[in-house]
Amino acid sequence: MIRSSTSLLRASLCTALLASVSAPALASTTAEEQAPLEAAAADDAGLAAIVVTATKRETNLQETPISMAVMSTEALKDRHVSSLYDLADGAVPSLRIATFEARQSALTIGIRGIVPLDANQPAREQGVGIYVDGVYMGRQHGLNAALFDVERVEVLKGPQGTLFGRNTEGGALSIVSKAPTGEFGGRVEAGIGNYGGRTADFHLDLPKVAGFSVKLDGVIQHQDATTENPLAGQAGWNYYNRKGLRAAVRWQPTDTITNDFAYDVAKDENTPFYSQLLNYNPNSCANGTQASQPACTLPGTAYTNLTGGPVKPLLPGVVVNGDSRMKDADIGVPQQVSVDKTHGFTNSLKWHLSDELELRSITAWRGVDATQWDNSGGAHRPPLVNLTAACTLAAPCAFSRYSLADLRQRQFSQEVQAVGTVGSIDYVAGLFYFNEHVSDDAATPSSMGVALVGGTPTYVTIPFCTASTPAFVDSAVNGCSIDRASEVWSKSYAAYGQLTWNATDALHITVGGRYTHDKKKGVLHYSRNVNYDLTPPAASVGYKPLDATWNRFNPMATVAYDVSNDLHVYAKYATGYRAGGASSRTSNYQAFDPEDVKSYEVGLKSDFWGGRGRFNLAGYIMDRKDSQVDISSIQFVGTSSFNNLVTINAPGTTKIRGIEADLTVEPIDGLTLNASYAYTYTKIPPVLITATDTAGRSTSVYQQFYIVFTPRNAASGSIDYALPIGGGDTKLKFHFDGNYSQATQAFDQFVTKNDSSLIFNGRVSLADVDVGYGRNLTLSIWGRNLFNEQYVFRRDPSNSLPAAPTSNVTTGSIANVLGDYGNFNAPRTYGVEASIKF
Repeated sequence: MIRSSTSLLRASLCTALLASVSAPALASTTAEEQAPLEAAAADDAGLAAIVVTATKRETNLQETPISMAVMSTEALKDRHVSSLYDLADGAVPSLRIATFEARQSALTIGIRGIVPLDANQPAREQGVGIYVDGVYMGRQHGLNAALFDVERVEVLKGPQGTLFGRNTEGGALSIVSKAPTGEFGGRVEAGIGNYGGRTADFHLDLPKVAGFSVKLDGVIQHQDATTENPLAGQAGWNYYNRKGLRAAVRWQPTDTITNDFAYDVAKDENTPFYSQLLNYNPNSCANGTQASQPACTLPGTAYTNLTGGPVKPLLPGVVVNGDSRMKDADIGVPQQVSVDKTHGFTNSLKWHLSDELELRSITAWRGVDATQWDNSGGAHRPPLVNLTAACTLAAPCAFSRYSLADLRQRQFSQEVQAVGTVGSIDYVAGLFYFNEHVSDDAATPSSMGVALVGGTPTYVTIPFCTASTPAFVDSAVNGCSIDRASEVWSKSYAAYGQLTWNATDALHITVGGRYTHDKKKGVLHYSRNVNYDLTPPAASVGYKPLDATWNRFNPMATVAYDVSNDLHVYAKYATGYRAGGASSRTSNYQAFDPEDVKSYEVGLKSDFWGGRGRFNLAGYIMDRKDSQVDISSIQFVGTSSFNNLVTINAPGTTKIRGIEADLTVEPIDGLTLNASYAYTYTKIPPVLITATDTAGRSTSVYQQFYIVFTPRNAASGSIDYALPIGGGDTKLKFHFDGNYSQATQAFDQFVTKNDSSLIFNGRVSLADVDVGYGRNLTLSIWGRNLFNEQYVFRRDPSNSLPAAPTSNVTTGSIANVLGDYGNFNAPRTYGVEASIKF
């Protein structure tokens, strides 16, 4: 990690500003629901109430026995959160977000140590459920598209297997959009920033007509590349251009019926972060015995000898830089933008029959189409080249692996709920159906060549994807030699119920359960450019189509006690599970089983200092069985390289332990201080890895696995101050936050860690200036990563170690050893914005 002369200042600020993300802003779904709490809050000078829907009904955050964090509209603006990836700086310490190496729009999202390394595969599930307006998002592709008019983001921590369902072992991330108000109004915003940044969005509410209210939202976000590509006409890296439109219609034919229909469409053009070569042969790999070079060891293997060397010298012009973020790539390479297109329809119906019963229906159909173009590694990834006289312009030596992929996903979901209160019992009951179809393909051609011309190295682009292999029409891999192509059909059925018995005014006992039936079928159409449909692989490959069914019952129980109006304590037992699947990155389509988690949690939520202070604390123990862990490697067959990822179930019990604390205080009117901290301990038992080669030789080695992107210690802090100006609503607002994360692993099987991080963001606004005609103007200056902190958030050591075995388990090859490569975080960005509300 780079440490500048401001390190001491930043460390001091982080210590002073540990922050909770529970910003002092009221969050609710309708103006009618918000009014009573606003009136109550107006009686105090203290912190406002926060309404959440974690229990499928509107409740006060402080009285809800669930550990959770809430980010309001104002908090998202203060941190300049324009997409989910902007929360990767650690605004919520228990929530971890990382972008997939190949493109920014596919996010890895984890809570409390439940973080899959690669959930991009069609037959692989996430460990944290992502919900938008109550609709489960089956894939993590397209999640980094621009956020529309968001009312709040709820981060529910710990298993949510009863009310939210499968694949919510770590928790759920629920995004709630603002609903139509039925009154004419809206706002228009625009801004510019460095790196060619520009944003524009509009939000328009139309008057209610014949019971119909309409709301329109449009968003445009653009940023030029932060690492330039020297090859003319090609895109650079960390570029994005997002556009989105959402139309929502609320129909209220009676006082008891509300029907919300919404349609959204978005397009996200982006390029990945640049992958820098951080070092060169850091483990001193050379031909010889494995014992003579213990650092040059691939985990999970028992090589006795290393061959294939010596390690190839770097190509001319290749830069090794593990200290700072590169502004210009060392060698220009072909790079197109990846494109993610998302769209969906949602219909949510609520029929309030009485206080005893409200019927709800949530129907949704969604789709994602993604094309990936990733050449971020250039000469920093295999295949490697020995530059000799044999490398000519007529036959240049090829390098620069271009990772191409396509994905097409369609999902339909239907959920019906009954919510109500009978006497002293609050209840929720529901049925859920989910149907998903996903197909993908991928290829990794070389895109560059190098030749010796008169003794001078010359780089040239080379044709790629010139074969006639069929693929998706207008896709990235069309015409390429296909590494893999798969197709998956998933169906899920569930029935659930939850009862809360309010035994007294203070004692509340909740029990619930969910029964889930999952069915998943999948096939490999291609692997290593072999068409399995036309030419089934030999029996020795071990290929089997996926055809699996799993059934689970996930119970939960909570005992909550209101010690006083200002102090609430609870104890909770919860369970969850993540469905199994198969890895399309293996030639045998290797299947893996589900994993299950049990969680034991105690917590307290308190208000103090006459409502000016709020302190929440939670401690938990989670035990996970059959943990899905990934073994990632590049396998070399002839002149081709393939991304091989094997997912296995680790035997034994994975231990996850943690403590979370949130503090918010308002010492004087207008000044709010927030602090949040998360401690997470994880331990996966060693796994016995057994391998047998074609000669019948066998090895067995215990290997240690790690949970990725999960810091042992993480904290966040912020200061918000609003200074009234004049006698109206005009305010001068200041926001400053700091976010710390300890170093983490980026791959399950490597002990190598990323860098720790310390990021500061800020915003200054002149808000709600009356400009006449019922319009208010807000002017803002914002900055993210104010001190331009530079750290590696993804470090890959696989290219600095011997290759994974293909035909020999006792002799390892160092023919493609190069060095660690990785991605630095985004640089400092800043800009100005103007917003007119009418």
